[in-house]
Amino acid sequence: MINFQLNNTSVQVDIDPDTPLLWVVRDHFKLKGSKFGCGMGLCGACTMHVNGEAVRTCTLPIAAVQGAAIISIEGLGTPDNLHPLQQAWVEHSVPQCGYCQSGQLMSASALLQKNPNPTDDDIDVAMNGNICRCGTYSKIKSAIKSGAEVMRTQESIVETFDPASGKSIVKEASS
Repeated sequence: MINFQLNNTSVQVDIDPDTPLLWVVRDHFKLKGSKFGCGMGLCGACTMHVNGEAVRTCTLPIAAVQGAAIISIEGLGTPDNLHPLQQAWVEHSVPQCGYCQSGQLMSASALLQKNPNPTDDDIDVAMNGNICRCGTYSKIKSAIKSGAEVMRTQESIVETFDPASGKSIVKEASS
């Protein structure tokens, strides 16, 4: 039995420990927002937060997340309460086909948790390996900057990882 937090809810699964986290989240928990792209951890479509870090989940065995705090794209915001990055994505018309966007958003939000005012170089490094077949990279960068500004100046939902409890904490915060 493998126990972990998924979007701030304690869960457990009895499954082959080598099953990738992506498939557990998609198939067992029916959260389909994170996508399968390459199966080798190279494209970023499967990115989720594991203990606050952006991690490629198509190659991460479920056994590796025992006791971890996982946030999928479904835990980032809701249709009625978008995360500032999700709102920026809409305002900047980032998605075309949309397939890579959950991974892009999860990588961007992990960056902004650590660095609320990233430079272009910081964004390039954090987003390296997130592939967008539609080529919306300049829109993605603009949306990250806009989302970061909103997060710095207004109340927003902030995800942090508490190593003492081993849980991801999502709360309202103001700058």
